[in-house]
Amino acid sequence: QGVVKNEKEAVKWYRKAAQAGVAHAEYNLGVCYDLGQGVVKNEKEAVKWYRKAAQAGVADAQNNLGLCYDNGQGVVKNEKEAVKWYREAADQGYARAQFNLGNSYRKGLGVGKNEKEAVKWYLKAAEQGLAGAQYNLGVCHANGQGVVKNEKEAVKWYREAAEQGSADAQFNLGNCFALGQGVAKDEVEAYKWYLIAGARGNVNARNGMDCLEKELAPGDRRAGQNRAKEWEAQFDRNVYGGGKRP
Repeated sequence: QGVVKNEKEAVKWYRKAAQAGVAHAEYNLGVCYDLGQGVVKNEKEAVKWYRKAAQAGVADAQNNLGLCYDNGQGVVKNEKEAVKWYREAADQGYARAQFNLGNSYRKGLGVGKNEKEAVKWYLKAAEQGLAGAQYNLGVCHANGQGVVKNEKEAVKWYREAAEQGSADAQFNLGNCFALGQGVAKDEVEAYKWYLIAGARGNVNARNGMDCLEKELAPGDRRAGQNRAKEWEAQFDRNVYGGGKRP
């Protein structure tokens, strides 16, 4: 604050601090190399600095180092090593690492497939408000993966993620209202969520929206459209403080 944004200057000072062993500066320097901010993008150099910060216990760096191993970015792909670093960060309560560790268990990547363990980590991240974890937890409850099937619980978590703007969760929530799964059937509410998800690029939601448009009476269509507009306006107020989206 109070200075003109200058990414090259930021890198200069991150580097000075990182070379002095300041762990969070090591992490920030890794991010700069990872994204090519203020410096030429260099994934190997990003890994180098992430590793230093991760070994010093910086959870953000541990998670990012896990992602590098998971995706083979700047390092040879190694899913077991990814899990190791996700776990280090997850045990510190870092939500994104808990989500990533849940994905590893759910898919059996770098660790034995274990859907119950996946649900455990999704729940930890979901309770911290991470939309991706909330959505995945909803899917697990809807399908009985790693937990007893519970459509009401699925709706709860879809709604949590949907309210944060997750198009996939909005689409699934629309399906729940359309079919009466875990919630009273309400085609107007289903139409609302299909409209919202479709506006965010969810192709399946657009298909659902088209189907309901043929079935709903004109007044019900308008009601669904008005609900969607009201939701979007409230979402913009929550996210952008009343301003318009960039």
